[in-house]
Amino acid sequence: MKQILWLLKWILKAAIFFTLFAFALNNQQDTTVHFFFGTQWRAPQVLVVLTAFALGVVVGALGMVPRWWRHRRAVNQVTLTAISAESDRSQTTPSAVPHGL
Repeated sequence: MKQILWLLKWILKAAIFFTLFAFALNNQQDTTVHFFFGTQWRAPQVLVVLTAFALGVVVGALGMVPRWWRHRRAVNQVTLTAISAESDRSQTTPSAVPHGL
């Protein structure tokens, strides 16, 4: 069963690779991107598309960073509270039980 899943993963990876490779081969014509103040960038179309995709991934990840920090801070607070409660419980439990019973 593991070998079949391994083979299916590699087939999927190969299909994605060949699809992207065919995309790159079909989009080799030069494209001009016009920026502000008359500046421009001439590059193959596939490079322009992949650069735009990469910039979108970076902007999306940077937009998620504050939320990640908030969640991480909340988890740390809960963990510290749990550790504090556990240490308080372990310190008070033995002295609360009478030794004669």
